[in-house]
Amino acid sequence: MRVTSVDQRPPAAPPSPPAGRSARKPLLGGRIGSVEVLAALLIALLIFREPIAAAISTPLLQTWTTVFVSVMVQATPFLVFGVALSAVIAVFVPRSFWSKALPRHPALAVPVASCAGVVLPGCECGSVPIAGSLIRRGVTPAAALAFLLAAPAINPIVLTATAVAFPNNPEMVVARGVASIIVAMVMGWLWLRLGKQEWIRLPHRPELDDLSRWRAFWAACRHDIVHAGGFLVLGAMAAATINVLVPESVLQAVADQPVLSVLALAALAVLLSICSEADAFVAASLSQFSLTARLAFLVVGPMVDLKLISMQAGVFGRRFAMRFAPATFVMAVAVAAGVGTVLL
Repeated sequence: MRVTSVDQRPPAAPPSPPAGRSARKPLLGGRIGSVEVLAALLIALLIFREPIAAAISTPLLQTWTTVFVSVMVQATPFLVFGVALSAVIAVFVPRSFWSKALPRHPALAVPVASCAGVVLPGCECGSVPIAGSLIRRGVTPAAALAFLLAAPAINPIVLTATAVAFPNNPEMVVARGVASIIVAMVMGWLWLRLGKQEWIRLPHRPELDDLSRWRAFWAACRHDIVHAGGFLVLGAMAAATINVLVPESVLQAVADQPVLSVLALAALAVLLSICSEADAFVAASLSQFSLTARLAFLVVGPMVDLKLISMQAGVFGRRFAMRFAPATFVMAVAVAAGVGTVLL
């Protein structure tokens, strides 16, 4: 008797659809990203262009638009420069370089990193992503933060602009350089003493090790431009809003009071958020204030302003910015007042 064998194999799965069809996702089913948001904004601007144009024609909004655009125009080139330099550091500079370039002891690395700011022709918008890249490459945060504070204030372009803005007061150039580098070094040493690593949360960046160098360079640039640029826009909007709301008569009321004038110009530097390459000319125009008060304006501005606080929050995290910015403001005001009293 012949026994017929039964096939125990499971039935074959039905043929899968073509790869192109299975990989296709619904048009609006995925996550909305920056490209979709930008497209929606452009469409909205086209649809409502006439009401928007009528609203902007008012004097108050014209002033707001002028301040916002000026901040963005001043800051964007240096932000791009800083992001590009940050990408170069991340991709092309080996980690071993920093262990050789900086002293091994963190306390000694802080003044070296502060003085390194002399060679960078940029402003605070570029120093933020560079400092973040230095931390990623193994540089101690204290040295990177000292560089972040010193570079926008003591580089050759800023000091030259200060000399041009104050032709009759060359001591202002010396006072600005001395005060700025003192603040940078003291804040670096304070971070060594009081800072905590968990306060710094660098944003997630794409993994670059598996890419070629140039592809990794462009990936890092795109990532940092989108991330830091968004916070720059928010800071510029806040600076423009406060700029149109603060009356000029307030400045006249406090100019004759020495202590109050220093605090007022320091606060004004935070609110105006002027690029460090241009702030000397604004300070020179405030002739009703003393040189010490204007020095506080020049020292505080490149270290603590609205757009810089926003960018620090984006690059290092909000917990860091909430602690570092107020401490830097107090230290900058105190050092500027002391240096101004001695040198001016």
